[in-house]
This record gives sequence, C-alpha cells and structure tokens, in this order.
Amino acid sequence: MTSTDVSKDAEDSGPSGYAAARLRLLTEGARSGPPRRAALAELTDEWLTGLFAAGAEGLRGVSLVAVGGYGRGELSPRSDLDLLLLHDGGDSKAVAALADRIWYPVWDLGLALDHSVRTPAEARKTAGEDLKAQLGLLDARHIAGDLGLTAGLRTAVLADWRNQAPKQLPELQELSAERAERQGELQYLLEPDLKEARGGLRDATILRAVAASWLADAPREGLDDARRRLLDVRDALHLTTGRATDRLSLQEQDQVAAELGLLDADTLLRQVYEAARVISYASDVTWREVGRVLRARAVRPRLRAMLGGAKPTAERSPLAEGVVEQDGEVVLARAARPDRDAVLPLRAAAAAAQAGLPLSLHAVRRMAAGARPLPTPWPAEAREQLVTLLGSGRPTVEVWEALEAEGLITHLLPDWERVRCRPQRNAVHIWTVDRHLIETAVRASEFTRRVHRPDLLLVAALLHDIGKGWPGDHSVAGEIIVKDVAARIGFDRDDVLVLSTLVRHHLLLVETATRRDLEDPATVRSVAEAVGSQGTLELLHALTEADALATGPAAWSSWRGSLVTDLVKRVGAVLAGDDPEEPEAAAPTAEQERLAIEAVATGSPVLALRAQTEPPTEEQSPGDPEPLGVELLIAVPDQPGVLPAVAGVLAMHRLTVRTAELRALDLPDGVEGSVLLLNWRVAAEYGSLPQAARLRADLVRALDGSLDIAGRLAERDAAYPRRRGVLAPPPRVTVHPAASRLATVIEVRAQDAPGLLFRIGRALEDASVRVRSAHVSTLGANAVDAFYVTGPEGAPLPGEEAASVARKLEEMLRG
Repeated sequence: MTSTDVSKDAEDSGPSGYAAARLRLLTEGARSGPPRRAALAELTDEWLTGLFAAGAEGLRGVSLVAVGGYGRGELSPRSDLDLLLLHDGGDSKAVAALADRIWYPVWDLGLALDHSVRTPAEARKTAGEDLKAQLGLLDARHIAGDLGLTAGLRTAVLADWRNQAPKQLPELQELSAERAERQGELQYLLEPDLKEARGGLRDATILRAVAASWLADAPREGLDDARRRLLDVRDALHLTTGRATDRLSLQEQDQVAAELGLLDADTLLRQVYEAARVISYASDVTWREVGRVLRARAVRPRLRAMLGGAKPTAERSPLAEGVVEQDGEVVLARAARPDRDAVLPLRAAAAAAQAGLPLSLHAVRRMAAGARPLPTPWPAEAREQLVTLLGSGRPTVEVWEALEAEGLITHLLPDWERVRCRPQRNAVHIWTVDRHLIETAVRASEFTRRVHRPDLLLVAALLHDIGKGWPGDHSVAGEIIVKDVAARIGFDRDDVLVLSTLVRHHLLLVETATRRDLEDPATVRSVAEAVGSQGTLELLHALTEADALATGPAAWSSWRGSLVTDLVKRVGAVLAGDDPEEPEAAAPTAEQERLAIEAVATGSPVLALRAQTEPPTEEQSPGDPEPLGVELLIAVPDQPGVLPAVAGVLAMHRLTVRTAELRALDLPDGVEGSVLLLNWRVAAEYGSLPQAARLRADLVRALDGSLDIAGRLAERDAAYPRRRGVLAPPPRVTVHPAASRLATVIEVRAQDAPGLLFRIGRALEDASVRVRSAHVSTLGANAVDAFYVTGPEGAPLPGEEAASVARKLEEMLRG
C-alpha cells in the first residue's frame, strides 16, 4: 500500500476515513520502522489539516503546530498527539471554537492528546518556566494555518533557548540525573522503560536539545541508529500490547521480538542494551563538554584580564608515556603515536583510572582508529597495565565503558564480544554479563591486600563468567576460554592453570558452603581436591566474595560469608595435611543446648525466635543495620515427619524460609535421647511475625497428626490464587553420589513458592527415607535445597533407590 492509497482513505478528513487509513497503515506488514512512523505522521497531518481548514474558514492569525515526538515526525502506533493551537491574540471565541473542532474528533477516536492554545508570547513564557514544554517546542513543526506565525515562534524559541542555555542546561542535567536514579539504567534492566530509563528515548531527545543550544554537541556516530532501534522496539511493543506503554515487560518480550523478526527475547534485549549504551555514553560525553564550556566561560574573562587580553593556554600535565591530563580529561600527548604504540590504549586507560579522570572522546577515537594489534603473547607492560586498570576501583567502570564504546575492548579481548550486552534472566543479577564482570573486578580490587597474587585475582574476576556466551555450563566453557586468553595475555603455564581453576570453580565455595554438610569429611575433601593448593584457595575465597557482591544484594550476606569462611578454614586444614576423617563436632551454643535438654525433658518441640541483622556497611550509620529476618531455633525429639511438619507450620503462618539447616544434636553426658536441631532464618510475607507460642502449639499438633497442614494450605491457595507471572523453568532433582560417604545427597532446584519445603519434606517422608541433615537456601525466586538422606537403618541409599526417590520427587514438583 502506498502513501497515496492511505491518503485516499482519509480524503473526507473525518474520523472514520482517518481511522481506516491508520489501521491499514499499522497492519501492513511490508512497512515498519522510520517509513511507517513518517507515513503515520504524514497521514495524521493531512487529517488534522482537514479539520483545521473546516473550522478556521475566514479566521486569520492562527496555526496548528506539532510539538514533541509528533513534531519530529516520530509517531508510534499509540503515541500521544502533542499539538499547539497558536494564535495572535485576536478573536478568542473563534479560536476556542476551532480548538473544539480539532480536539473532539481526536478524542472520539480514543487517541491520547496533549494540547494547548497559546499566543507566541504565552508559549515562550511557558517554555521559560517549564523545561519539558521548552524541549517540546524545540521540535515544533508547522501543520496548518499561518506559516509565518509558526516560523516566528520557532525562531524566537530557539533564540530563547540559546540565550538561556548556560542557566537551563545545568538544571536539565540535574533533572536527568534524578530521573536516572528513579528509573534505572536501560542497558541493564530486565523490564526497562524505553523512554524514561537512562539511555532511553528521553535522553536521546535531550541530546538534540543540547546540540540546539550550540554549547556542545553529542558524538554523532551510531546515535541516530540507536534512537531508531529504540523507536522500532516501542512500535512493536505498542502493536503487540495494543497499549500506549514504554515499559518492555518480561511477558511481552517474546512477542515483541517476533514482531521485529528477531530470534528471541534475549536477542531483543541485547539490541536494546546496545542502543542504550550508545545513548548513555553520548550523554556522558556531552554533559562533560557542557560543564567544560560553562567553566571556561566563567573563568576566561578573569584570565584574559590577568594576561592582558592574551588567550589563555590549557595546562597539560603528564600522566604516563604518551598520556597527559588536560582540562579534567585524559588526552594523548602531542608526540603519541597510536599506530606505533600497541600498548598505548591500555596505558592511557590505566592512567585515567588511576587518576580518577575520564578518557577524552577524541583520545579514544584516535586510539581506536590507529590501534595496532598486540603481539601474542602480550608484552609484560601490556599485562601490567591491564592489571593496573582492573585494580583501580570504581573509576575503572567509566574508563572501560569509554574503551567499549569505540570497540577497543573487543580489539584487545575478542572473546568479550559474546558477553557484551548479554542479559542475565535471573532476578539475583542486577547487571548484564559484561558489566557484572567489571563490577566483580571493582569489588576484587578491594581485596588485593588479602592475597599474594592480586594480578591473578583481578584477571580471574574479569573473566570468571566469560563462558556465558557459549552453550552448556558456563564454568566449563569459561575454563577452556581462559586457558587461551590467559596464555595470550602473557601468563606462564602455572598461572594459566591457576586462572583456569579459579574460573572453573568460581561457584564452588558458596554452593558447597550453603548446600552441603560441612561436618561431612567428603564435602571438605572434594573441595580440597578441586582447588589443589593454599594459594588457589586464597584467591578463590576472595573471588567468591567479589563475585557475590557484584551480583546483587540478594547474593551475599554475613551469614553466607561466615559459611564460606568456615569452609575455607576446613579446606585449608586439609591442604595443610590434616585428616578430615574424624572432624570435631560443632559444639552447640548454650541456647541450643538448653532448648535440646528442654525438648528431651518435655518430649515435645521447643523453639525460640530471635531478630537477626547484618552489620552496617560503610555507607550506613552504626545504628542502621540491615534486617535479615528472624532466626528460628527449634529443638525436637528425633521422630519421623519433623521436616514437613515444621515447614508446613511456617507456610501456614505465611513465613518465608530464606535459609534452613537441620541436624542431629549431640547431647551432654548424662542426658539420654536424640534431638533434632533446626536453625532457620525466616521472614513474614507481610504483617508481623506470629507469636512463638502459636508456632509451638501448631507444631505440636502437626507432629501428632491432628493438624491437616496439606488441607489448610490447599484451602488458602484456592481462596487466594497466585497471579500468573513469568513462566519458570521446570524443577530439577539430582543425586550427588560422591558428595558424602555417610548419606545420599539429593539436591532440589525449583521456583520458590509458599509450601515448597513442606511438599519436599512430605515427599521424602513418603519415600521412607530419613533426612539426616538439610541445607536450604533461596536466591531471588530460586530455591536450591540439599538433603542428606539415609535409609531406615542409617546407611546411604543404593544407587537405584536414590535415583527412584529423586525421580518421584521431581514428578511431584512438576505436578
């Protein structure tokens, strides 16, 4: 369908003709992107021109003006129509009647309308008081009526903007920063707002406004294409949802990807992130330039007076060979030769990060244009400069992004391309894969005094998830990639082995500490065999903490840290030659012993609730510790059904289990009986915590069989059905036969849900296995639970029986 065909449908300028033509245009598969947006704007112009002509007969000094996105000719399927009815202050009644003749047909079609009726003076006054109105008028475009009136307003608004820019641009920058704080960064969000998040369409519009001020201009390369990509995604989002929305929700991403002809939602997000990264970087560079220009304007008159009218010369302070500081940025020295100095990009980046200064756009582009490939292996200086860059802390991020924007990172590390802008569909992660790797290096830089080889720690931090761009287990793939990359960087054979071991096992410590029984000698021995040496263990400990801290707030706590430290201590003892076959049983605390003795004496469960907090961080005041929930200690005479009973009672009381441990407790000499100790951390889903007495009473009833937990939970689920959310991957139950010599370890990975632990515990009871110990942890929406089980006689399950139990448990969870 041609634009002529569309116009014929709209010839009567009535709502029905326009609506039909609009529908044909939006459902025509052959046209999309900028041509469709321009055609939709043109079609709307023709319709509004007809409405204007019909209502403005004999009326002079009036024009209809498109502003904002419509003014730019960028109409998405559900975009607002931003319209200004401009008049010279003449017949106000006639102007009001004309406005009604235009606005009501728009509303009748259900189109969103942002409208105003003003004289040029009123429009300029409003723009001077409202930055949003000012930005909209900068894109004013004439539709119908008095062309001279529109042109006069455009000229005046641009002149006002340029005159007021030194005052208004800092205000605009502050508003942009506040918006970014509220909305987050588009290049990292799993459900981003395409318009308002940092790096989105709003920022792209602001860059146009800054350029119109003539104070500074954004880097142009790739900017228009990035903006077009985001607009294309918004078009597809409007078409698939039928709503005027800018938020790219998870449940809509597959449909949007299909509308755009993309492979899948990950491909879609990666394109969005790449576009946002271009706009964010352009914004950073532009605002730096604005600040430099405004500072220069403020200082120059005084300097010229001091110098007798001579033009001041910018100071240049040496930072490294071929690298100098000038006017708050790192630039190349006049004698620098990027085409002859292959190490220059790394040297300049390291110098910038160490000085806490940004790399100048001109310097980065000059190095990218003339960069020579580094020899293989890298010279020692290149390797040292990379380590220096990675060890510079927070300034590393901005410098790395500058190199990334001009392709220098993939020039230095080709394997980086697969993780660049790669989304992580896990609520625990707050960054894309590549940004997470840089954040891990930043965190690791804080631990360089803890290890003997900080260079290996920093490089392992940078590369530990490099395998996420490949199919299969990313740790296995990463081990292979890192062997090649580390050798290319110039590490010797022993160092390459250490780095590959760190990448292969970067999840080993935290997963073992939180999901395995540390009292079991097989657990400690298996970690020691994987790590191999004290030096590697030291590095792995630091890498584990840096990785978790860089993942997000849900991935690390003092509790996890203490478990990992305990594991490291035990593994270190094995590597030093100590035999873990006869481990010392962990001595119960005085409170645990008191509860256990009371449980034996009364023959019933005894429990205690205690608030638990995280020690304050450097950013917090000592009086504001981080709440971690409540620690629940339960001592129960050993008997069948303890795990499902406790888990079920907690689920009934709407308590979320964040971590849980169950183990048999050694009683003091002279005290007969066997007691199970449950040490759990729980939090209320909402409201306040139940009283300990109520929990104990229900637990007594659950254990004696008088409380129908399953029925109560089923009734609640029926009364309050959970809303459908993102489709979770299916649960997985696996047996780890070599994880313990004393029991069979069954690991469950599933979507966390109320009553999940109760269902697992009951299924294990139904399978006639005994839970010797349990280690439950929840990361975001994912539950990862390990159960050490034995048969009725206390021995590990035979292989076939263990597989059968795991299979039935998985079937129950899937059902």
